[in-house]
Amino acid sequence: MARSRQLTGVTHDRPRGERGGGWPAVTAVAGATFMVVTSEMLPVGLLTPIGTALGVTEGTAGLTLTVTGVMGAVSAPLLTPALGRLDRRVLLCALMAVLAAGNLLAAWSPHFAVMVAARVLVGVGMGGVWAVAAGLAVRLVPERSVGPATSLVFGGISVASVLGVPAGTYLGELAGWRFAFAAAAALALVVLAALAVSLPGLPPEQEVRLGGVLRLGTRPPVATGLGAVALLVTGHFAAYTYVRPALEQLYGAEASVIGTVLLVYGVAGVLGNFAAGAGATRSPRAVLVVIGLVLAVAVCLMPLLDGPVVTAGVLLAVWGLAYGGVSVTTQAWLLRAAGDAREAVSALFAGVFNGAIALGAFAGGLVADGAGVRAVMYVGGALAAGALAVTVLGRAPAHRSGPARNTAAARTGRRAQR
Repeated sequence: MARSRQLTGVTHDRPRGERGGGWPAVTAVAGATFMVVTSEMLPVGLLTPIGTALGVTEGTAGLTLTVTGVMGAVSAPLLTPALGRLDRRVLLCALMAVLAAGNLLAAWSPHFAVMVAARVLVGVGMGGVWAVAAGLAVRLVPERSVGPATSLVFGGISVASVLGVPAGTYLGELAGWRFAFAAAAALALVVLAALAVSLPGLPPEQEVRLGGVLRLGTRPPVATGLGAVALLVTGHFAAYTYVRPALEQLYGAEASVIGTVLLVYGVAGVLGNFAAGAGATRSPRAVLVVIGLVLAVAVCLMPLLDGPVVTAGVLLAVWGLAYGGVSVTTQAWLLRAAGDAREAVSALFAGVFNGAIALGAFAGGLVADGAGVRAVMYVGGALAAGALAVTVLGRAPAHRSGPARNTAAARTGRRAQR
């Protein structure tokens, strides 16, 4: 029986939170997810000064997002099986050290090749943290608090997705883009210290194998959720990676105004995260339908309504409100579809999400260099519309409760680990 629980990850009868940690540990893990996504997206608001300093085009500078996304996509499903026996506290601290090193190297970069190497390190740290963090909340707090704690951990990803860019843009304007990367490295070390102090020992609960992770992705509800993630995130990053050039060229926005506009986007995104999180617990399909529809319309209107900067601010607020709910909603969808295979489906989610970031940034760069930033917005909107179609036509996870839900979760968990 003990061996079965270890393999399936079904630990409902174990008193949760008994090893300590509690909310300080959950907050530290949320800080880790916030830092990896902030580090990943830091170049978005700094593409113009990075390209100027390193002597590359804005499209080439966008490869800093592509490289990081590719490494995150590769490392997420590989690190979990490869480091399956390592204590999660030790693993998270090591990954935060890698992240800090990557940001420091980016801050020092004398030319673009060094920047690419730095972003590889950031991608490794990011993919590993995403894959591990999702399943930790259940081990850190009592059962009655697992829902809010899990939302807080995922909220670190969502908040970073919408606040990381304006924060980096402001720091870049105040002290230069290199300082923004150095500040990210310092914050990563602060989070590392918080993890080391607050987390208890966390030996792995599950034996996750690569074959089981990949097979989990073939289940229709999981595949539908991953398809929606891939299209939404690819479309978003195809357009949003080049939002600064779009604001400059389509709306005549100056550097001092861009930070404010992106801050409006960020605040709207935080609101969207909490609004979507509340709805996703009841019906993730309904929330994803709304997100896909609103994103498609808002992004496509960006090049159509070019004019006063305030117009861009309104559109970006709507954009942020919708995209702020993507991470928490798709996580809710996939965790419901995967049962107790938390680490396995989180590794898949992180891999697809970061692969989509890489693809979006790369495709957006090709379009931006070849057809201009106006065309990039249309591409992003079209992909969001594709995600809407997948969500409507694909299979959603069944809603279960009580013993039946736990039994189904156990079966799903056993299959995912094999």
